[in-house]
Amino acid sequence: MKRSVLLGLFVTASMLASPSFAAGDSDSLCDTNIKTIENAKTQYQGSDSQSKIEASLQQAKAHQASKTEEGTKKCISETTQTIQEMQKTNKDGKNS
Repeated sequence: MKRSVLLGLFVTASMLASPSFAAGDSDSLCDTNIKTIENAKTQYQGSDSQSKIEASLQQAKAHQASKTEEGTKKCISETTQTIQEMQKTNKDGKNS
């Protein structure tokens, strides 16, 4: 239960901060989402979701490393999708 609340706080903070970062620099949104995933992924150790989360995180970092506008967009897309999947998994009670 505590982990669910903690993940919810991380995700909520990330989503609330996202519009303010996106207005100034979309690369900051990518960074913020990556940090959110890194902070929350410890709750998924030993679960089926852990490998998916780790693969998505590595892919997002690769997109970010390209330092192009398209790479940044792909990073944001990848991380946002992963955060949503983490929320769904947590909401469904599969990882309590």
